[in-house]
Amino acid sequence: MSNTQLQRWLERACENTRTALQATPAEELAPYFAGELAFGTAGLRGIMTHGPAAINSYTVARATQGLAQFILEEGGQDAGVVIGYDSRTNSQAFAQITATTLAANGIKAYLYDALRPTPMVSYAVRQLGAAAGVTITASHNPKEYNGYKVYGADGSQLAPEAANTVAALFAAVDIFDGVKSCDFDTAVARGEIIILGADMDESYIAQVMAQQVDPTAITSATSTEDFRLVYTPLHGSGTSVVPQVLRRAGLKNLFTVPSQVQPDGQFPTVNSPNPETMDAFLHGIAVAEGNACDLVIATDPDADRVGCVARGKDGQFVLISGNQMGALLLDYIISAHNRRGDMPPRPFAVKTIVTTQLAQTICQRHGVKLYDVLTGFKFIGEVILQNEVPDGGSYLFGFEESYGYLKGTYVRDKDAVVACLLIAEMAAHYKSRNMTLIDALDALLDTYGHYHERTINISFPGADGVQRMSDLMDSLRNAPPASFAGRAVCRLRDYSTAEITVLSSGEKQPTNLPKSNVLYFELEGECAVIVRPSGTEPKVKVYLMAKAENKAAAEVVLDALEREMGLYTV
Repeated sequence: MSNTQLQRWLERACENTRTALQATPAEELAPYFAGELAFGTAGLRGIMTHGPAAINSYTVARATQGLAQFILEEGGQDAGVVIGYDSRTNSQAFAQITATTLAANGIKAYLYDALRPTPMVSYAVRQLGAAAGVTITASHNPKEYNGYKVYGADGSQLAPEAANTVAALFAAVDIFDGVKSCDFDTAVARGEIIILGADMDESYIAQVMAQQVDPTAITSATSTEDFRLVYTPLHGSGTSVVPQVLRRAGLKNLFTVPSQVQPDGQFPTVNSPNPETMDAFLHGIAVAEGNACDLVIATDPDADRVGCVARGKDGQFVLISGNQMGALLLDYIISAHNRRGDMPPRPFAVKTIVTTQLAQTICQRHGVKLYDVLTGFKFIGEVILQNEVPDGGSYLFGFEESYGYLKGTYVRDKDAVVACLLIAEMAAHYKSRNMTLIDALDALLDTYGHYHERTINISFPGADGVQRMSDLMDSLRNAPPASFAGRAVCRLRDYSTAEITVLSSGEKQPTNLPKSNVLYFELEGECAVIVRPSGTEPKVKVYLMAKAENKAAAEVVLDALEREMGLYTV
């Protein structure tokens, strides 16, 4: 711990902060005074507590000062910055600090009047022609976390080059002497902070509703009163928009979860507000069982990710993975266009390199071009932008394995609101055929092949965690294994060098993607092992992919690959 840093905070911070620091044992303070919170491509994310390596009013103001200087250098002060926030503890306060810091720097701030889904910030940036956007959220992290996510003028997360510039400006700001501020109410009265409300909501919702594939699907199903589903915002911002979107689509039998419908940054009913886990659905399943529903939809606190459980053949609810839901939606959208004969010209879809290869098979079968991009929805946004030229392609759908989906180009980030609408519509479509989404998934895999995936996280806690993560990547890169679990490595994609190596011949091919610290081992039999360090946490993410004759056989392959990866972490 830096005693100099701590002493400075004890001398310069506000009285409440100084009192809290004096009352906290040194060993608890140590992690948050051992360095500084880094500004990465996703902005800031960390534990909410005191110190330069945590999320608090001082680090949020410092980040905003760095962003303000970037905007001023780019001449975007009149275009302004859109600011939103979710239900997390301190999110509203941090949003107001962001607004006052921008206003004090002569930059117009557009602040939502209450919590909103993160994609609504992306939308407002594009709608208003703003220079940037900020949303205060830590996505689906536990309650102790918060974050500061930045969008560029296109509504996508900051590109790496811009993020690096902001990071350098952020690092140069003195946390006490380098930050400008002003009174919030005064800035609002002067028009330096503009409050966004219902008008922007209506504009956004209209764009979401326009993404319906078959506007009659839900109304046809609900005319018989037998299509019923449960929605839970997991105490987050989805409660402000998702229910009204589903009801506008004609859903009559929508049930929310009373214990989870109100915003609450303590997330009292779940261990973590993560719709990727079965734990998040326990309260929703109880409501579903009491109301004869076959589907439960959950969004994370900032409503950019969505997860689902659906009733299986045995009557039990089954969690649908992000890969599976993305493939279901992709097939549903393509098939609907084909049924109507209205497929747009040069259709294309986009997925990330760590997302299921089932998407490639679906697209190939239907003559749809599929782009593979690096992990991060900003890269999906880049492909959309590149095709917005004469004779460019028609964007159908984009998704990533981590439960993020987007149809439409009105935003440039994943949008759980439109995903909820599409999932409900798709479920209604299959309901009219006496199928649940689990039945539809089984049929999809029988049609295109049994592709199954698994993600494992290898944690590296402690002061030497970053070095051990680097050592693991170096060992796999410098001495790549010839096989995994008895399956030969056919090709190695090293995205750090942007090269693909054909192991049988040594031939080199370009990845045609930007450089990134990712290793992709293509195995025989359409299997794969992909390894990359997390950009926000001290862990390495390993993505395992298998194709087999059925789910049970694929699980055997995934089990073997997981066991083998364990050997590289000892």
